[in-house]
Amino acid sequence: MLAETICSAVSAAGLGIAAITAYRKKYLSAARIAAWSLVPLGLVMTGAVEWAFATVFSPVAWAGFGVLGVAWLLLLTVRGVERRRGGRKAAGRGADPAAVASGASAAAGGGDAMARPASRPASRPTAGATGGADDFSDIEAILKKHGI
Repeated sequence: MLAETICSAVSAAGLGIAAITAYRKKYLSAARIAAWSLVPLGLVMTGAVEWAFATVFSPVAWAGFGVLGVAWLLLLTVRGVERRRGGRKAAGRGADPAAVASGASAAAGGGDAMARPASRPASRPTAGATGGADDFSDIEAILKKHGI
């Protein structure tokens, strides 16, 4: 009840200031002040102020925020531990996750095209396969093109 009264008084004062500003021929500023002064009144009329004060002064609400915080910290901790260990372990206890994923996608798609990761093109050999000789061929071609 007190919060609603305060918000209504703030709105009334803001509208008074807007009227004085409009009297001084500063219509854009008066319209801006009037708009901002109507916000607390709108919040009172929608019940947002009552809800906010009920939440702020409710021990059950604060306990709920505490539970959400603990859950968030627990999820972050688990994620950090998984990153240190190298990811989630496969269902087969120690099986290679990449092998399980490629086998599953090959069975679902029925072909070898599904088994290859989309991020690595199949036509390009990796650095380990060629011994590192092909690593800089693209860069060398760009430098030769520009005469460097």
